[in-house]
Amino acid sequence: MSVKRRNLQPLTEARLEELALAYVARFATTQGKLRDYLQRKLRERGWGEDEDAGSKPDLDRLIGRYVELGYVDDAGWARMKAGSLLRRGYGARRVGEALGHAGLNEDLREEVRPDEAAERRAALILARRRRLGPFAREDADRPTREKHIAAMLRAGHRLDIARGIVEAADVEAAEQWVEAASGDL
Repeated sequence: MSVKRRNLQPLTEARLEELALAYVARFATTQGKLRDYLQRKLRERGWGEDEDAGSKPDLDRLIGRYVELGYVDDAGWARMKAGSLLRRGYGARRVGEALGHAGLNEDLREEVRPDEAAERRAALILARRRRLGPFAREDADRPTREKHIAAMLRAGHRLDIARGIVEAADVEAAEQWVEAASGDL
């Protein structure tokens, strides 16, 4: 059995930059996520450059340079992530939480927050995918409808949107309710 050798030597400025470049080359990321990654690597391996003089790595400079070069784009990443979550059926609250966990500020989260029409479309996608409300295989009684609403709330949808989908008379009524928000009717 082979044993992997790990290079656990303390990081230098050059090696830290190599790690950062490899990370942004492999993953679409935000400034916050890149900072967390580099800080974790520094905790794991330590800093090897002139520790006697109290030198610390300048993560702000490194991350700022990658932003200037276009390797890290918080706004682009936020639009991509929000769109991805909405297409999977998640609501505005879950989108905001995911963006917050990525280290994005409130202004940027507000900028990519979905409008009413996008929220309704996402709820319809979730209901169709999970067979909730009018998409259920059989007519739902009150406890089942409450479970469907709870599932939509856990997915980040507002109560009024969850009720609008779950309490729709049939699939066509749910689709018309969604289209009404976008003004397509």
